[in-house]
Amino acid sequence: MEGGEQPMRLGGAGGGNPEEEKKEIERRQREDDLKNNILSQVLEQNAIARLNSIALVKPEKAEMVKAMLVQMTRRGQIQSKLSETQLKGLLEEVTEKTQKTSKVKFQRRRMDDDDSDEY
Repeated sequence: MEGGEQPMRLGGAGGGNPEEEKKEIERRQREDDLKNNILSQVLEQNAIARLNSIALVKPEKAEMVKAMLVQMTRRGQIQSKLSETQLKGLLEEVTEKTQKTSKVKFQRRRMDDDDSDEY
């Protein structure tokens, strides 16, 4: 670095106040702890293991399911611990709702000297 250049800071929102960043990190940590606590109360051990393995492959899908489970718990929709089989059913529902349908369209190039063209 030349002269009075400042190093680029990572993780901050535009180089904000370090105390505010620390508070934000602590708030996120509390939210994560609360979410994990709720999940451990409503999921059986094998269901937690499945959800964690899904998080390795598709983190956005796992976060969506976790948020859904927390919301269902807060609404009182979950009365007992969910088994792995019940979690699979919930995962299938989420997959059906979020599945994107792909459509492939082939567009063939036409050449000027193609004999098959009829005028």
